[in-house]
Amino acid sequence: MKGNGMLVKGRLLPLLVWVAGLLILWEGLSWALLNVAHAPLAQSKLPYVHEVVSTLFQYGGTLLKEGAATFGNAAIGFLLGAAAGVLLAVLMSVSKTIEQLTFPYAVASQMIPILGLAPIIYGIVRDEQVSRIIISGYITFFPVALNMLRGLRSVDLSALELMHSYAAKPWAVYWKLRLPAAVPGLFSGLKIAAPLAVTGAILVELMGAQHGIGVIMLRNLYYGPSHTYMFWSTILVGAFLGMASYGLMSLIERLVAPWQPEFRPKGGSR
Repeated sequence: MKGNGMLVKGRLLPLLVWVAGLLILWEGLSWALLNVAHAPLAQSKLPYVHEVVSTLFQYGGTLLKEGAATFGNAAIGFLLGAAAGVLLAVLMSVSKTIEQLTFPYAVASQMIPILGLAPIIYGIVRDEQVSRIIISGYITFFPVALNMLRGLRSVDLSALELMHSYAAKPWAVYWKLRLPAAVPGLFSGLKIAAPLAVTGAILVELMGAQHGIGVIMLRNLYYGPSHTYMFWSTILVGAFLGMASYGLMSLIERLVAPWQPEFRPKGGSR
């Protein structure tokens, strides 16, 4: 217990020092840009941190409401995309034919720039909520499928041969061997995709949606320097949503797969 407390302090203290140092540096540069360099639109380029934080508290209700709309749609798209990715990975691991038929197209689909795809999807469905879900699911699908497939194929061959020697059914091989082995790979894909799903939802909102943090971001960018602090507040909220989604996946991974080396108190040793 005492060791854990020291470990937390050992990690927390450097983090606090770094954060405090960056905030002081930011405030100093912002002051120098405004009062020494007299740069045009200085606060638009590098605003005072304390003013941005003040705006966050002042308009916290609005930012929370719009951020929840963004996060909710991104979460639905993320879950649908993750389910599709897992299903495709399992099918590809079962059949080489399915892999040869689908994997090249799955790779090719990732060559399409999201910045170009988002307005196309929005123009077709004409529904901001559905568009956000589709784009978030599209972004989630590929990293989950790829990492899940790698995990399914990472099974130790001796364990696989042992299962076959006992004439284990294919579903038993998957349930008892392949799927547990794929869990770390699955969460690697989920942790990559979760922040990207939020970014995809915000991108669709910039196309002309009615609700979401991207809408507030675009409006305050349009109004210019008078709304600088609000614009930067939306940037921080968007970043927070991405980090929160990553943190949530990490927490679920720790609960679902606590046997992984990085979660053990002594690292790689049990």
